[in-house]
Amino acid sequence: MSRPPLAVVIPARLEAERLPLLLADLQQAPAGLVRETIVVDSSPEPDTAAVAQRAGAQVLRSGANRGRQLQVGIAAATAPWLLLLHADSRLPTGWGTRVERAMADEPAAWYFDFQVAAAGLNLRLLEWAVHWRCQLRALPYGDQGLLLPRALLEQAGGMRPLALMEDLDLIQRLQPLAPIRRLGLPLAVHGRRWRRDGVLKTAQRNAALRRAWRQGATEDELAQRYYR
Repeated sequence: MSRPPLAVVIPARLEAERLPLLLADLQQAPAGLVRETIVVDSSPEPDTAAVAQRAGAQVLRSGANRGRQLQVGIAAATAPWLLLLHADSRLPTGWGTRVERAMADEPAAWYFDFQVAAAGLNLRLLEWAVHWRCQLRALPYGDQGLLLPRALLEQAGGMRPLALMEDLDLIQRLQPLAPIRRLGLPLAVHGRRWRRDGVLKTAQRNAALRRAWRQGATEDELAQRYYR
């Protein structure tokens, strides 16, 4: 059976230190799985783009808007399957084989388990809470990665150029169309923001932003609150 080719799309900003680790993980994929790796950079400096190019990735430029960056990368990709990843994440050993099996299954959107690459009981409790949110509500967020067929994304209306909540917006449009399934492997995200602001404060802020978004706050209002 032929293997459907995969395009990996990575929005990045000031990730010259962490991005090379993710790109190295991608190079451990089974031969022929990844047709293209596309990094859409919004950094004000050239270092992020330089490390991506050295690793053989295609580099595109966009403004600092993750939804727009994903939209640009998806438009440039040619593969029928897409894997959307944050630039500070790390893929586990054997990820490519599991992704291949998922791609051979019935059409669905797939996500990794949430994991924070830092020590602390509070972070383990956070991971547990995210696991159960996904199990009960089929509601993964962007830092868990998203694997899906391009045809399903197009059926949902594509990626919208939202500065915030682009992941939640997309998942909610996918839910009526196809199963949202767990890959059963962890995707480790960098722990810097959780350590900097604290788990409780960060979780409360994120929940408040999601609540404001559901209540109709504009993209500009959300961005002002987030970056403030």
